[in-house]
Amino acid sequence: MPALYLSHGAPPLADDAVWTGQLAAWSAGLPRPESILVVSAHWESAPLTVGATETVPLTYDFGGFAQRYYEVRYDAPGAPGLADDVAKLVAKPGRPVYQDPNRGLDHGAYVPLVEMFPEADIPVLQVSMPTLDPRELFELGRTLAPLREQGVLIIGSGFTTHNLREAMFDDTTGAAPQWGHEFDQWAKEAVESGDIDAVLDFENAAPAGRRAHPRTEHFAPLFVTMGASADQGIDARTAVDGFWFGMSKRSFEFA
Repeated sequence: MPALYLSHGAPPLADDAVWTGQLAAWSAGLPRPESILVVSAHWESAPLTVGATETVPLTYDFGGFAQRYYEVRYDAPGAPGLADDVAKLVAKPGRPVYQDPNRGLDHGAYVPLVEMFPEADIPVLQVSMPTLDPRELFELGRTLAPLREQGVLIIGSGFTTHNLREAMFDDTTGAAPQWGHEFDQWAKEAVESGDIDAVLDFENAAPAGRRAHPRTEHFAPLFVTMGASADQGIDARTAVDGFWFGMSKRSFEFA
């Protein structure tokens, strides 16, 4: 299977016909996964924690939205076998894998999956980010890489720029600030050229790195995805681009 890094959007993504169309077209060109493993910007927990392995209610980890966004459902099957495989790969003496059987998929997972796999008939497992250290997350991705050979679609779900204080919430034209364009173009070139060191050191290597990400969590899932692809050599392409409320929704597919 390929591995993906996608900009997942807030719950109102469902109202954006352009973006939902981009995600649907992207998934239509993918091989059908046996199961899906999601690492979302919205779940940090150490040690690494495995979410619910059976269908439970979604985690509506946001506030201030219309009631209809809290009524969305995505009743994908659980993936207990995949959870066991993750534990076998990751767990070591002194490095346990925890389980949180009541934690449903958060919006970093289900919001894009509703658009990409709307039938909700593929088993989905979400795991936490146990750290925000770029190299540790990259190594986590390398550890999880063998799952791709078992038909597992590994998805790192974040946002290519994520500065809510400077978001353009009144804009509906797809515009973005100059620093956003610069970071977005840098990300495209760094990822597609396979410059792992630059991506992992984005705060120093990228123009406006700290402005694009005042905190690392929305870029961090990319490190996992790159790690899951590194042993085969980075072969990445942009699958989605453009801006939403001034933030880059650039998303990558790794062969």
